[in-house]
Amino acid sequence: MWKSLAEDFPGIKVVNRGFGGSEIADSTFYVDRIVTPYLPSMIVFYAGDNDLSNGKTPQQVLDDYKAFVSRVRIKLPTPKLLSSRSSPVLPERQLIDKMRQANALIRSYSSHDKNLLFIDVFTPMLGKDGNPPPELFGPDKLHMNRQGYDL
Repeated sequence: MWKSLAEDFPGIKVVNRGFGGSEIADSTFYVDRIVTPYLPSMIVFYAGDNDLSNGKTPQQVLDDYKAFVSRVRIKLPTPKLLSSRSSPVLPERQLIDKMRQANALIRSYSSHDKNLLFIDVFTPMLGKDGNPPPELFGPDKLHMNRQGYDL
């Protein structure tokens, strides 16, 4: 739903292959369609929220992320993979602790590989009260609006 991605990163060739409702395993399944044909020098991967919302544990999110990385590396061993992990969303406040745990696991896993980078979008999206401010989200209170993407 990030329709302005190319405009937000002028001078960088971007290919937006995100698809709604997906879990990490879906991206892994379709990696030969949505990632490897483009021979990217960098992959920015944002996933995990739907996994936790659908009942997966933080450890399962990590395991699925490892599977995605492994599948990408079969054909693309060198690109940097930036993982932008779970962000707090208004309807899923009860999952904030699990999001923190999944983020910590992914951060730790990524710290052992110079081509895996972790981007923390979770912490900057929390207000002073520890909850995500509603002004960062669109009408569905789930997907970010312009202000959320700017952040």
